[in-house]
Amino acid sequence: MDKLLLIDDEADMHYSFRRIFDTPDIELATASSGEEGLRLLPRFKPDLVIMDIRMGGMNGLETLRRIRIADARLPVIMMTAYGTTQAAIEAMKLGAYDYLLKPFEVPKLKEIVTRALRASHAMRQVIAVEPELDAEDVELGIVGRSSAMQEVFKLVGQVAGSDATVLITGESGTGKELVARAIYQNSRRAKQSFVAINCAAIPENLLESELFGHEKGSFTGATAQRIGRFEQCHRGTIFLDEIGDMPLATQTKILRVLQAGTFERVGGNETIHADVRVIAATNQHLERAVTDRRFREDLFYRLNVVRIHLPPLRERRDDVPLLANYFLRKLGKDSRGRRKSLSDAAVAVMQAFRWPGNVRELENAIRRATVMAKGDTVLPENLPEEVRSATAGTAPLPRPPATATPEAQDAGIPTPAADPSAEPAPPDVAQLARQLFAWAKEQRDLRVLPAVERELVRNALLETGGNQVQAARLLGITRATLRKRMEKFGIRSELTFQ
Repeated sequence: MDKLLLIDDEADMHYSFRRIFDTPDIELATASSGEEGLRLLPRFKPDLVIMDIRMGGMNGLETLRRIRIADARLPVIMMTAYGTTQAAIEAMKLGAYDYLLKPFEVPKLKEIVTRALRASHAMRQVIAVEPELDAEDVELGIVGRSSAMQEVFKLVGQVAGSDATVLITGESGTGKELVARAIYQNSRRAKQSFVAINCAAIPENLLESELFGHEKGSFTGATAQRIGRFEQCHRGTIFLDEIGDMPLATQTKILRVLQAGTFERVGGNETIHADVRVIAATNQHLERAVTDRRFREDLFYRLNVVRIHLPPLRERRDDVPLLANYFLRKLGKDSRGRRKSLSDAAVAVMQAFRWPGNVRELENAIRRATVMAKGDTVLPENLPEEVRSATAGTAPLPRPPATATPEAQDAGIPTPAADPSAEPAPPDVAQLARQLFAWAKEQRDLRVLPAVERELVRNALLETGGNQVQAARLLGITRATLRKRMEKFGIRSELTFQ
């Protein structure tokens, strides 16, 4: 039997609730003031509280504050005949489950009560996942107990003590920079500088200057000599993120640094020596980029001494509860608030989702869930709609056997499997292709490839707010190729994406 507590100073409301909830599966208790309601809480132990905001004595908002202190998992529905936006905001900020205006419709009231009672039961029947997190995991933000992540940790440990160049591959949001920082922090260069450069975020005409510096007057706007990142990072470590987006001209200078440890500033003739360890990362398939002549083959082999591949989250679903709890702990520490826990139902929903945005998307989902959760427990309804509505993902795709480069073999360091983007398309993509062909059979004038290509380009630009570098990265092509596609399909570069 569900226990419902009504706190309201109007006798008519008590009478109405007794009639509405005159059922054998609900036990109703009533209180005429906030003070009386608080006294009833420990004795009656309700599953749900429905309370007026404006009452004599202690008002509803103050009563709500005290209820939250006594039992943060107890859902509270607020009611008032004075519908003000500020009251609604304040009630929800204090953790009210929902907000009703008087007079209300009985079906609407029953619907909200049913949902609130369901949430109350879920929070009190929690099987919280509380894995132990090592101090190193918390400090570095690298969390994982799956076999795939254990292989990553082993490689980090093996490569950290050497000066070998490392190429980190994996989809966006898998934590490539965290791995780079872990290698750095465990290396003999840990007391030297660490510089991270996002090659996709810096315009082509400025990237070379950013990396290698420039001389005064070397180009318009070069009013003084500038020292580049490689020069600043002497004896340290430089992390080149999204190196697959690096222009070919800059790739040539990077190759020289890796081969000889020397370079010149833009517009300069002086040869500069730099002892810098290079760690690079990309979400692109570099072998394919080499074939397409978008990436230098010799640079690829120089970077690919040791490759560390980070598996997507869908291939290590057992790590989802561990990661989710890590983010809950981190959020609780940052906000200095009470730490929330996960219901078993929420864990099941999260493990069924494919997480196309990987760990980064999971962290954002947990942030949202902690905001939306009414009590100390994260429920499925607190998760984003796309997570809740998605069906379980397909089984992880098999990965090819690991291979090692000659340099890595000489150094005694194994190289993990190649980037899985060379594998067949996932079943959901294949299903989309079949659907497109079905439409083409029905509409004889539909040219599938141009139609799909145009919409992909257009929507990538919309998705990234018109940022061509980010749009190209989403599409897995270069910015130059993106521009050609924009010209081909008449997509104007001056379009405003607000």
